Amino acid sequence: MADITRRLGWRHLRGVPTAHIRLHRSSTLVHDGPGLSFWFRPLTAALSEVPVDDRELAMTFHARTHDFQDVAVTATVTYRIADPATAAARLDFSIDPDTGVWRGAPLEQLGTLLTETAQQHALDVLARTPLAVALVDGAAAVRERVTAGLGAEPRLPATGIEVVAVRVMALRPEPEVERALRTPAREQVQQEADRATYERRAVAVERERAIAENELASRIELARREERLVEQRGTNARREAEEEAAADAVRAQAEAARSVKLAEAEAIRTARLAEAEAERTVRIARAEAEAARETGEARAAERAAWLRVHTEAGVDGAEALRALTAARLAENLPRVDSVTVSPDVLTGLLARLTGETPDGTR
Repeated sequence: MADITRRLGWRHLRGVPTAHIRLHRSSTLVHDGPGLSFWFRPLTAALSEVPVDDRELAMTFHARTHDFQDVAVTATVTYRIADPATAAARLDFSIDPDTGVWRGAPLEQLGTLLTETAQQHALDVLARTPLAVALVDGAAAVRERVTAGLGAEPRLPATGIEVVAVRVMALRPEPEVERALRTPAREQVQQEADRATYERRAVAVERERAIAENELASRIELARREERLVEQRGTNARREAEEEAAADAVRAQAEAARSVKLAEAEAIRTARLAEAEAERTVRIARAEAEAARETGEARAAERAAWLRVHTEAGVDGAEALRALTAARLAENLPRVDSVTVSPDVLTGLLARLTGETPDGTR
């Protein structure tokens, strides 16, 4: 929409690049082109604004197929006004000089023209197509037929309209028919899903069986290895026992040899000690014998000297022997703590010591 500004009875129009402006003054074309900007007097000006950009026209209509089924067609037509002068001459694109708003509804007229033309060609192609084929290939067929029909429509070039593209988004039947048509596909999909489920279960069972077999094989192999391990342990134990017995035998032999050596050494040492003890005993015995001999000789010499002394002193032999016997007896008598001497004995001893006889003689 053009931007119009008021200034003291004059108007200023500022257009846009996508709008073609035409200004007639007294039936004379003064300004003609897109994106114009100019001053004008509203009382003598006739303005037209024709859009030249691409426009999208969405349409939805119903059609009937060859088997009398209703389908809904959703399409979009892209068009533009290629000849603004022709379109302004055929349709009312005039605008209010004060507000810049279209006085009529030219775009609605164009939309009606395009919709009815496209619908006519779509109905023609769908009326000769069964529903199943229409749902499969109908969109492409309708698009081609509508494109060709709009391109061959003489009213569009006469109005300055150029069709850029035609798109058909969907052809849909009634909801009940659509559900009925979906049922076989759903059943087939369900069957495929069930078959996939069964196959998955079968594969799972097979894998479980393989896993069980692997576990059983693993257990068997483990049992075999345990058996080998037990055998190896027994062999190792026997070897250890044999090695221990051999070691014990070696230790026993060594201990026996050491004991024999110790016994031999002890015997030699004992023999040597016995020999030394015997020699010492012999030496001691010899020394004692020598000492006893020397002592006996000394005592004999002493007794002989004692006897000589008593003999020389005038003591007879009998008295000397008695005195010697008393001395020997005194030497061999046990210890005497006390001696009781009677008067008679004392008198006799004193008499003997003094040399007197009982009768008073010496």
